[in-house]
Amino acid sequence: MIRRIAEADVPAVVSLVHELADYEKAPEQCHLTEEQLRTALFGPAPALFGHVAESGDEVVGFALWFLNYSTWEGRHGVYLEDLYVRPEQRGSGLGKALLRTLAGECAERGYARLEWSVLNWNEPAIRFYKAVGAVPMDEWTTFRLTGSALRDFAA
Repeated sequence: MIRRIAEADVPAVVSLVHELADYEKAPEQCHLTEEQLRTALFGPAPALFGHVAESGDEVVGFALWFLNYSTWEGRHGVYLEDLYVRPEQRGSGLGKALLRTLAGECAERGYARLEWSVLNWNEPAIRFYKAVGAVPMDEWTTFRLTGSALRDFAA
């Protein structure tokens, strides 16, 4: 079952985010806390949204997303920050249901697109995304300023 994230889901989702960091071979880069996620989702000015996938009474997957904006389309879109389903639940349709739910959010709200990034080595995810009709944006390169480079440039 897929549903909107509730405040009570925050501990489970934080745990799953850390599992995702392990899966992506970067656990040392994941610093998310329950307080941070709770504030981002349920604070006075939430800018992050989410859905969870349940199996029985257990949260076994999630999608966290935020709005972006296409100046060319003149409309908002959704950027999927993370989509994760526990390995033992993969193949059950929960990942597809999470992604379909976000596509539905876009369609219902008149958003221009749903987009996300995937690691180049994650072939199972790439096959899955292509199977649902997503296309890679191979002509684009993602850039990021973070840590000391961000602070130095800001100064």
